[in-house]
Amino acid sequence: MGIRRYKPTSPGRRKSSVSDFAEITTSEPEKSLLEPIKKTGGRNNQGRVTARHRGGGHKRRYRIIDFLRDKDGVPATVATIEYDPNRSVRIALLIYADGERRYILAPAAVRVGQVVMSGDKAEPKPGNAMRLRDIPTGLPVHNVEMYPGRGGQLVRAAGGVAQLMAKEGDHALLTLPSGELRRVHINCRATIGQLGNEEHALVRIGKAGRNRWLGKRPHVRGSAMNPVSHPLGGGEGRAGAGRPPCSPTGKLSKGGKTRSPRKNSDRMIVRRRKKKKR
Repeated sequence: MGIRRYKPTSPGRRKSSVSDFAEITTSEPEKSLLEPIKKTGGRNNQGRVTARHRGGGHKRRYRIIDFLRDKDGVPATVATIEYDPNRSVRIALLIYADGERRYILAPAAVRVGQVVMSGDKAEPKPGNAMRLRDIPTGLPVHNVEMYPGRGGQLVRAAGGVAQLMAKEGDHALLTLPSGELRRVHINCRATIGQLGNEEHALVRIGKAGRNRWLGKRPHVRGSAMNPVSHPLGGGEGRAGAGRPPCSPTGKLSKGGKTRSPRKNSDRMIVRRRKKKKR
């Protein structure tokens, strides 16, 4: 896959780029694996906005993804590589030997016609899903479970890859894309290989309207609002904030801790992720 740039026929075209979708083999999704999506506009069950800057966007249908990969010992052939509007990574349609069809996250090295499998009898090659205890140390993995049988929760975005560093007792050590070193139970499953669409982060949006297609509404600066709407609002002209940047509810936006100090999975973190330099 690659990045396509257009001739600068307009200001939006000049700055924008798109994926060339070279790996996509079909534009028709599997109808049996589709579900409708009801948009929320960022509102909860009481109708109040709890997630700002959401709304609009193109109509979508959800693709049912097999994050469990629990169909052990049955070989499956990769039928298609498809675009999924609900995630950054491509998806692959698997047709199992018994006729069942499932979508999985498409690894970069998997091609149409390739045979993949899950379970203890699978070989450690890209696209195969196995327990961490059966995966050789040092291999790249993705779609990693946090708890056995729950389904993959870690490393699911485009180009994502984690490294299996070591195995110690009942746990395996993984280096995640953020740089975090985390312990995961050795019976948790993971899929071997790096996820595809690695150049997704290089795509430039180019114009505001394109973000509206994605369901993202404009973000207004707090200092441009009235005092009743934001703690940074008010003042004549472009007045200074007079306090650290924050959300409309006063939560700090830079340096403030948002993670719960009593999060149960914190005990599995060996080394925290690296903080970005501002």
